[in-house]
Amino acid sequence: MAVDASRLVLASRSPRRAELLSAAAIPFVVRAADIDETPLTGELPRDYVLRMAEWKARAVAVADSEIVLAADTTVVLGTEILAKPADRADAVRMLTALSGKRHDVLTGVCLMRGGKTLALDAASTAVWFDPMTPEEICGYVASEEPMDKAGAYAIQGLASRWVSRIDGSYTNVVGLPVALVYRLLSSALR
Repeated sequence: MAVDASRLVLASRSPRRAELLSAAAIPFVVRAADIDETPLTGELPRDYVLRMAEWKARAVAVADSEIVLAADTTVVLGTEILAKPADRADAVRMLTALSGKRHDVLTGVCLMRGGKTLALDAASTAVWFDPMTPEEICGYVASEEPMDKAGAYAIQGLASRWVSRIDGSYTNVVGLPVALVYRLLSSALR
């Protein structure tokens, strides 16, 4: 699959997504989307990430010559969506809830050209956390790493010390399921 860097637009300001695409040698340009990311009342987590990915793509899709790639990642504990923490207390709440438990990380992915959705799919990865002490949680939150991350943690960072197991795509937990993106792009560019 050959992608022209001027044709693929990443609708995200996430440095992690950009790093993952670059590492996979998928050329792109960035055009960040600003949308309201509030879940709808009663919205299921999978529906939420798919809607967010599609809305982000639609917010920046302009030219028929471009393919827009948008993604949205969230952490789900049971049926609760754990988005980015509002503040330190919210981060402590989320991490306390995740401590010693299994949760899921969902990422919705959308490819769009000129306002037309070419592909819309989601990846799910199960993640198990070892128990964390209140002191460990407070120390981690004080590092500031959790503050702009869904579920209040970064698997590729300090939080890796509590991740005992994952089942699914590691890059999905970082923020972009690269294998799924590559498959969708390959199909779209045929």
